[in-house]
Amino acid sequence: MHHGIFLDRDGVINEVLSDRVKFVNNPSDFHLLPGVGEAVHLFNTMGYPVFVVTNQGGIGLGYMKERALDAVHNQMKDDLAAFGAYIDDIAYCPHKPHAGCACRKPRPKMILDLAKKHDIALQGSFMVGDREPDIMAGKEAGTTTVLIGERNQHKIGADKHFPNLLAFARWLKNQ
Repeated sequence: MHHGIFLDRDGVINEVLSDRVKFVNNPSDFHLLPGVGEAVHLFNTMGYPVFVVTNQGGIGLGYMKERALDAVHNQMKDDLAAFGAYIDDIAYCPHKPHAGCACRKPRPKMILDLAKKHDIALQGSFMVGDREPDIMAGKEAGTTTVLIGERNQHKIGADKHFPNLLAFARWLKNQ
């Protein structure tokens, strides 16, 4: 059994709701945040499998097709590959935000399914996100939760808090 790193996508790996990107519906909307390539490469070299767990309600709402999401994820893989970094697997919830599905964060099903598929021990693994649903899903799955960014960490109650993914990766390397 390994420990894994579960990453939310928008706001952790790539820009969203920024000056140049509202939503990521096409590969041209995909921009890695600074330090993410180095961070994922560090996780890779430390031997952590890296997973992406992302709510993609825009599919259920009709804003994008799964083919477009695949193209976005291929762009993500290509951008990470430039840093010698890779993602082991991706899970996404395509359902509408209020469809009541089991997979949409804050529910933990995407994390649990990936853990089962890849033989990951959740205790000792990390769920990294920038919003409360990510942290709630991580807690329910039994991972250590990591909040990235400038949000009020006390309100959200993550186990750890870092300004960005690279700061977390460097901390983890020094443990």
